[in-house]
Amino acid sequence: MRIKWWKVAGLAGVVGVAATGVLVVRAERRRRAYTPDEIRSRLRERHAVADGGTSRGSRTSDS
Repeated sequence: MRIKWWKVAGLAGVVGVAATGVLVVRAERRRRAYTPDEIRSRLRERHAVADGGTSRGSRTSDS
């Protein structure tokens, strides 16, 4: 029995979409696992880093 290439490509596409969905669901669970206090403390830490100029995206005053 010969399987046509388009059937294999379609099956690979379905498997890829399913795998992507699994990754999205896993990330969503991880994101929802934080308590509001944890989110607040993380945001405050990021803000402190941004104000200190130690983040990767900070600009230098060479101009």
